[in-house]
Amino acid sequence: MKFLIKLFKNKNFKMICILTFLLFIYTTLCAFSYAETVSTEISDSVFRLHVIANSDSKEDQDLKYKVRDNLINYMNNICTNCKSKEEAINIVTTNQNEFQKIAEQTIRDNGFNYTVKIEIGNFEFPTKNYGDISLPSGYYDSLRVKIGNALGQNWWCVMFPPLCFIDVTSGVVPEESKEELKENMTEEDYALISEKDDMELNFKFKILEFFTDSGLLTAKN
Repeated sequence: MKFLIKLFKNKNFKMICILTFLLFIYTTLCAFSYAETVSTEISDSVFRLHVIANSDSKEDQDLKYKVRDNLINYMNNICTNCKSKEEAINIVTTNQNEFQKIAEQTIRDNGFNYTVKIEIGNFEFPTKNYGDISLPSGYYDSLRVKIGNALGQNWWCVMFPPLCFIDVTSGVVPEESKEELKENMTEEDYALISEKDDMELNFKFKILEFFTDSGLLTAKN
């Protein structure tokens, strides 16, 4: 104990402690600033789809996928020539009632009478892998579809650029979709979500996830 007291009275030791603390604060602020910037850039590049099933029963989960498939098919038809996220959101917003009708009709056609709530907003997403593309956790603009009580498992995908493929087990993102991602992202951001073998990029990805999962990066107003 006497040694520690003596150590803390040492001016050089105090200076080292202060400098170490300041370095820690500076590094943390730089990391946070980086995570905030990259999170915003990636979020600004994509428009996502979020479908929530009524429950986790097999029937409700199967229904969720049927609703998903029909909504994706419709989205692909009306957004074939979309060149930007803003354009895709505008088209979806204009046709929001049609998305509602398709979801409701799909539910009725399968013998259910669940209500459907469809909304466009900025919502929280976990880290998700789409083939060889990984989008970090964060807040993304999306079309959210809540079926019935919306207490079942979620299903996520990217509506623009189109990464929503029906056979999600294929593990392959179409090259056209990758090209659209590249066109809407900076070179570093695209590398961050696509190059899994780069240790430096993986470390940056983890930093981004840390600040998002800790609640320090929040939804847009």
